Amino acid sequence: MFLTKQHLKMARTLGVAIAVTISLGACATYKEEFAGINSRLDQLDTKVQGAAQSAESANQSAQQANQRLDQIEARVQQLESAPRRQPRG
Repeated sequence: MFLTKQHLKMARTLGVAIAVTISLGACATYKEEFAGINSRLDQLDTKVQGAAQSAESANQSAQQANQRLDQIEARVQQLESAPRRQPRG
């Protein structure tokens, strides 16, 4: 049986159709995997944002504590440099 140009063309078209069908089936599988990965990334992003907010809050609290310590240190130095009082009696 000899293949004519029409048969070759039909076989080629059929081969391309099969390849496209297989690749589209694989895409559906990848879409599900990507959806799972994207969901996990969204969860991680939410956790990272929460951690960043906590870190920012802790940083602000630490800065306020440092300011209070600086004020206390200035007062302590002032008291230490003041002339000593003589006790009464």
